[in-house]
Amino acid sequence: MLRSSLLYLSRQQALFEFVKHNGLARRFASRFVAGETVTTALDAVAQINARGISASLDLLGESVHSAAEARETGRQYVELLDRIHERRLNANVSVKLTALGQDIDDALCLEVITAILERAKKYDTFVRLDMESSAYTDRTLDFFEQKLWPTYPRNVGVVLQSALRRTLDDVERTIRIGCRVRICKGAYLEPPAVAFPEKADVDRNYVEAMHRLMQRGHYPGIATHDEAIIRDAQRFAREHDIAPDRYEFQMLYGVRRDLQDQLVRDGYRVRVYVPYGSQWYPYLMRRLAERPANIAFMAGNVVKELLGGGGAAPPSRNGAH
Repeated sequence: MLRSSLLYLSRQQALFEFVKHNGLARRFASRFVAGETVTTALDAVAQINARGISASLDLLGESVHSAAEARETGRQYVELLDRIHERRLNANVSVKLTALGQDIDDALCLEVITAILERAKKYDTFVRLDMESSAYTDRTLDFFEQKLWPTYPRNVGVVLQSALRRTLDDVERTIRIGCRVRICKGAYLEPPAVAFPEKADVDRNYVEAMHRLMQRGHYPGIATHDEAIIRDAQRFAREHDIAPDRYEFQMLYGVRRDLQDQLVRDGYRVRVYVPYGSQWYPYLMRRLAERPANIAFMAGNVVKELLGGGGAAPPSRNGAH
């Protein structure tokens, strides 16, 4: 009931207009979304970089409905890469293929993502293909391996989600390819036939995937706020002589900044996923709807950080993208 209500509210434009002008709502949103413009997002990245942390910028928005919308999203990403380069920021970008026309036509999507990757290649930077629901897993991985990886092996990578039962097989596939992988738990609600319904199983799958990627993968992104998993990664790295520059921890913008800073002080690499754009309200509502327990997770971690206490692991599958 709560999930369906949140999804319903995410589609209400009139409510979005009201929320946009509500000071309290905007302050809450600003904690997790870096404003609506490229400039506000880049300013946020500059502050993150000043803390010794890198970033991955994501222009909010998912499936588009026309070729013109897909091309406009692509143009904005090319501009974003230009602006990152101009300001000499330590940041790459994350994209969703559905925002680049994947649901319209593969040829259109290839045209748009190729323009982005050409600019990334020019600047010797990186583009992460965000993973969406399980309906897109095969499409995304096949598109990546067949269309993008052969031409841009230094500039593009993918995301895998430990909530899915198939993920260890996908981990082995990416290890064979030699590409960069972000491993997260996954926030989508999926049917039990394709995903683990229990958090303990999601966590167990995550740790196994993480170990394989750390030992045999290519610079994995360990995307989690779960301190137990972070400690396990640190232990595994020590025991297998894996240097801290062979992987990085990744977290969401505004979540556990205290933990981010502690990891940097301890000599680890950290990257923060920074969403921005006018679609911040649907983004937050959908994120909460995907796992309603995220409401308590977000609020609880803000309080824990403000009080200076240790953060609890998320009570759901929530993980950085």
